[in-house]
Amino acid sequence: MIKSIENAEHYSWGHDNDSWHLCKSPGLSVIQEKMPPGNYDTMHFHKKSRQVFYILRGTAVFDVDGEEYIATAGQSIHISPGMVHRIRNASEEEIEFLVISSPPSHGDRVNTAE
Repeated sequence: MIKSIENAEHYSWGHDNDSWHLCKSPGLSVIQEKMPPGNYDTMHFHKKSRQVFYILRGTAVFDVDGEEYIATAGQSIHISPGMVHRIRNASEEEIEFLVISSPPSHGDRVNTAE
């Protein structure tokens, strides 16, 4: 089946962040997300899940193991299991991105102190 934000399972998290499951299977998760300006995730890591964040629109800031990385539309970042990370929108524009996780990251997350 063709999936898009019009027909995919939707959920919200944090402060008005929107997410849609484009692929939700035991071995792979693909989620399209929108994050308003100024929003951010909490610092966390995954025990088993490997993730790739691919920026569709805007500029995202990633805090990963004490380093800061900036990714713009058409760029991606790979997060290995155990890496403490978060995504932030430090811009004045909404950002859109894909989160590709294998295995899926839901239930595999450990929050850390900020």
